Amino acid sequence: MTSSLHNSTDTQTLDAVLGGLMRRYSERVPDVQHVINAMIDEGVIQTPDEIENDHIAFRTMGVPHLGLASFEKIFRHYGYEKRDEYNFIEKKLTAYWYAPPEPKYPRIFASELRVSELSDEAQRIIHRYTDTVTSDPVDALNLDDADAVDQFLHQPLWTTPTLADYQTLLKESEYAAWVIYNRYYLNHFTISVHNLKPGYNTIDEFVDFLTNRGFRLNSAGGTIKVSPDGDLRQASTVAQMIDAEFAGGDVFRIAGSYVEFAERRVLPPFRNLAPDQITRQHRREGFETGNADKIFESTFTTQTGK
Repeated sequence: MTSSLHNSTDTQTLDAVLGGLMRRYSERVPDVQHVINAMIDEGVIQTPDEIENDHIAFRTMGVPHLGLASFEKIFRHYGYEKRDEYNFIEKKLTAYWYAPPEPKYPRIFASELRVSELSDEAQRIIHRYTDTVTSDPVDALNLDDADAVDQFLHQPLWTTPTLADYQTLLKESEYAAWVIYNRYYLNHFTISVHNLKPGYNTIDEFVDFLTNRGFRLNSAGGTIKVSPDGDLRQASTVAQMIDAEFAGGDVFRIAGSYVEFAERRVLPPFRNLAPDQITRQHRREGFETGNADKIFESTFTTQTGK
């Protein structure tokens, strides 16, 4: 699919959609502001605009009319291109990443729960909610109307679950439980650390900075997750707990969203380039199943309950 972003209206729409996502995500995840404030306080950046957003991530349910087939239509409309597929066998997830129409935009990492691989009971619970969606909601959306898209990404597609249903799902698939409650809320955004100033522009240095500032980091698979080629290095905060209100008024603390940090190293053929010549195309691209597998656990009770 070719990029449709050549006129300024399209760019404005995408800017507005991403702006809406980030605004609500920042309001809901206090760590976003805390990390940014710590970076400003330390003199790593002067303003939040200096942060490059490496990627944003979404979670979906693989059921009729929803899932990736529906969700990806939104961003493909703005010129995003679908790239590699990732398979998470134990977590029963399929994911893709989508390359942005212009390098200034974040990559998108979107995943889908293979609902049909869950137990009968879990499938029954999920379908009790999602079966109320009888046609693809994105098809009814005007994708050129940024406010409508922003609204859509923050509105429930099914009724609020009961606490009992949430807890049953939580035992079998923490991902299923997260999506049944949080829907399409932005799961995380990612600070590109390699574009920060020296002393903070490797993941090791940045993790030291975060730890010294008292942030809790996801330790699944080690605090720093490293791809086999060594060129994609990632870390993340542990998801913040939010008081969630369930159907019937029950309130229970559940995992919300989190912040990720990524270092994409310069690829071997370009390592002789001067720092000011290096652009996104010279660095490690895409994602890594092993890294992402552990990053997912930022919302899991093994991490949030520490």
